[in-house]
Amino acid sequence: MNMPMITQFQENQKTMSSREIAELCEKEHFHVKRDCEVVFRGLNLDASKFGCTYLDSMNREQTEYLLDEELTMTLITGYSILLRNRVIKRWKELEDKASKPVELSRMELIQLALAAEQENQALKDHVAVLAPKAQALDTIADTSNTYCIRECAKTIGIKESELIQLLIDKKWVYRDASKKLQPMAQYALNGVFSNRTSPVIKNHHDGQERVFLHMRVTAFGLTRITGLVEKSRMKGDFVA
Repeated sequence: MNMPMITQFQENQKTMSSREIAELCEKEHFHVKRDCEVVFRGLNLDASKFGCTYLDSMNREQTEYLLDEELTMTLITGYSILLRNRVIKRWKELEDKASKPVELSRMELIQLALAAEQENQALKDHVAVLAPKAQALDTIADTSNTYCIRECAKTIGIKESELIQLLIDKKWVYRDASKKLQPMAQYALNGVFSNRTSPVIKNHHDGQERVFLHMRVTAFGLTRITGLVEKSRMKGDFVA
């Protein structure tokens, strides 16, 4: 079974698996695992910290040990010179391979360039789709052109009193203590209404200065209210 022979056990720390060592030394894996455990005990190390699970050829979960270079060399000290030499050569071979930059073929470079171009084009297409929507949202968010209820009623073609009563009934607006129309919070937040602050007014009786909020309907709000009126007309609430 082909397997990755060198992995990252901890950050920036290379390791070799007990399965790789068993293959190089032509030993049974469980024998090498046993030798690893002897090393762990001798160095007073917790074997569980080096354990790692894998699936064998029969798809069964098994355990192997991952050793850094120092532990690997300690393990093979008791092996024959030939076996030690195999492991040392293999370790250096893998280290040299890991240190070399990856060289890509011409075809791989072309494929990477093509993938980057396709991703770039997909991004451009996505922006092209979103641009009109963003422009529309900007228009909706623009509340500089606002209208009073009377202007809205005239534009829609409904009596001002009927429009006010409809908005109150549908809980889009309410009258405050001063009997002035004020927007319900959710319709102020979603941009249907805005409040315009009046100039500072000085009370000649007590000398206090006051400002008042005048409810205004945004351009977006006018379209929403028009839709509300049309629905009510379809239900027979108003005569067109």
